[in-house]
Amino acid sequence: MNQPAAHTYLASAVVVHHARVLIVRRSYSERFLPGAWGVPCGKLDRGESAASGALRELKEETGLLGAIVTHTGSSSFLSDYQGRRVRNHQENFAVRPLTLDVVLPSADQAYLWARPAELAGIGVDAYNLDVIRQALGGRLDASGFRTATAAGSLRFAPAGLSSPKSMPERRVRRDRRPQPMESWAADPAARRRHHS
Repeated sequence: MNQPAAHTYLASAVVVHHARVLIVRRSYSERFLPGAWGVPCGKLDRGESAASGALRELKEETGLLGAIVTHTGSSSFLSDYQGRRVRNHQENFAVRPLTLDVVLPSADQAYLWARPAELAGIGVDAYNLDVIRQALGGRLDASGFRTATAAGSLRFAPAGLSSPKSMPERRVRRDRRPQPMESWAADPAARRRHHS
């Protein structure tokens, strides 16, 4: 007997800093795509906006605070979960990091700040490459970080922070876990609304 597909809503954060994109390798203990490289992404909580969810997932998955630059588009995919077909609807956001000290939740995870031209060679899958292309205006090269979008010029300016160290894969610092936080705390406009 075929059950109707369930629907899941997700949000991703394409974090860009000094002409590099942050990618994270999933834990090998994950049920869905263990060991896969991609951008921080996860399911939205009930009643949560996609923008807030993207910033929350970024904090939970990397320990970073970020600011939304722009909504870059939507994507979707089908998956199977516990024998049931799931339609995943994903909202994608370009994000400027407000902090750079990456802390991953699992010891078998890793992260890289990679130039767009390096992503396919690292093993980023076609779906994540498309999400990143969306955020970069369709271009996957170092100059793609200054590109025109329908809303005007998408420009990722440095956040006044030191650039990431060189590109070798870095492991999680043991015994350091991201602290939970309200998703509005990383978004200045939302902070103003929250405190009003």
